Amino acid sequence: MARGDAPTAWSDTKSIKWKTEIPGRGFSTPVIWGDKVFLTTAVQTGKTPEPTPTPTRPPQHAGTQPPGAPTAGAQIPSRGGRQGGPGGGAGGQIEHKFLVICLDRRTGKVSWQKTARVATPHEGYHRTYGSFASNSPITDGKHLYVSFGSRGVYCYDLNGKLVWEKDLGVQMRIRLQFGEGSAPALDQDRIFLTFDQEAGSFFVVLDKRTGKELWRAERDEPSSWSTPLVIEHAGRSQVVVSASRKVRSYDVETGKLIWECAGLGSNVIPAPVYQDGVVFVMSGHRDPKLMAIKLGKEGDLSGTDAVLWSQTRGLSYTLSPVLHEGKLYVVTDSGQVSSFNVTTGEPYYHQVRLPRAYNFKASPVGANGKLYLASEEGDVIVLKLGEKFEVVATNTLEDQMFIASPLIADGQLFLRSQNWLYCIGGS
Repeated sequence: MARGDAPTAWSDTKSIKWKTEIPGRGFSTPVIWGDKVFLTTAVQTGKTPEPTPTPTRPPQHAGTQPPGAPTAGAQIPSRGGRQGGPGGGAGGQIEHKFLVICLDRRTGKVSWQKTARVATPHEGYHRTYGSFASNSPITDGKHLYVSFGSRGVYCYDLNGKLVWEKDLGVQMRIRLQFGEGSAPALDQDRIFLTFDQEAGSFFVVLDKRTGKELWRAERDEPSSWSTPLVIEHAGRSQVVVSASRKVRSYDVETGKLIWECAGLGSNVIPAPVYQDGVVFVMSGHRDPKLMAIKLGKEGDLSGTDAVLWSQTRGLSYTLSPVLHEGKLYVVTDSGQVSSFNVTTGEPYYHQVRLPRAYNFKASPVGANGKLYLASEEGDVIVLKLGEKFEVVATNTLEDQMFIASPLIADGQLFLRSQNWLYCIGGS
């Protein structure tokens, strides 16, 4: 939930304070502090990759070749390349500049732009929904913290001066080359980062002041993209990480495993949320599940009474839920909306379809009794929060597609499409 209110009516010709074209490709959600808007993107340099030499067979004497073998000097197909799955593998092996951009919130003009790194990614991303700049940045009001995943972690002051950078020595291998994208979390003097991949997964905590690694936990997990959640319960700070095999909670000081709980399905993306001693976690790919896990116990909580309730229908694959006043709002990628009672798990309404067919990848955001849903079709649907489903407004920006989540601050709504950042409303 955002603080304050947000506009409910706009179009390409109404209530647009400014719009700024963003170079390259990036689906990270921007972050705002004061009069500054920060975001990331990746821009191709135009440098073509060097061709990889193809091995050849040495010539053989006449009569020694087996039937069907290539002739002398013929090329042998390479077996070393790692192919992406359906939709995956776009953009890999092409040199990019990884950019951090600061815009003036009042005008949309670029205040500063920094190149964190120039590199050639070892693998690609989902050609529709992925990018090399999908990990959203975070700030504490003094510094900006940016993760480009396999391309490193960077800390800038708010004027664009690089304070430190950290190479974690990893080249992630993501399922089907769908691309990296887990955003970091920030609490006190620590930055929390998840590197779940097809082999060698780990969770790492850095000192935000220096980039020094404080602790690391090896993880038996395949690829996941969920943002970690730092909470305090019973006087103890813990960080909760959703994933396919088990949801796990670690002590923020030591990295010690506090509890774990199996039950989610594959390709976990939605972030966990928390209220009154209960963590809500969700997956929406194969074997979808939404679970309410009561904190207080340690060890393996799988199948115990710590799991207060669960749901398996009407769940989001990509979008994180919104939790407000005892209700958990869930939007599926195909545009079905549900509102659950967080105490019982029973729905106030369940799998209600929007007025027309939509697709979603951007997580919803709530503000002042309203829920904002930014669609792939360029519409932003505004719903009323509560026990009954009600559409407040539908607003369209023509020829736009929203993958990054909306952002609300001081009465303004910020929407990042594939190529533009919009500021809507406000004086």
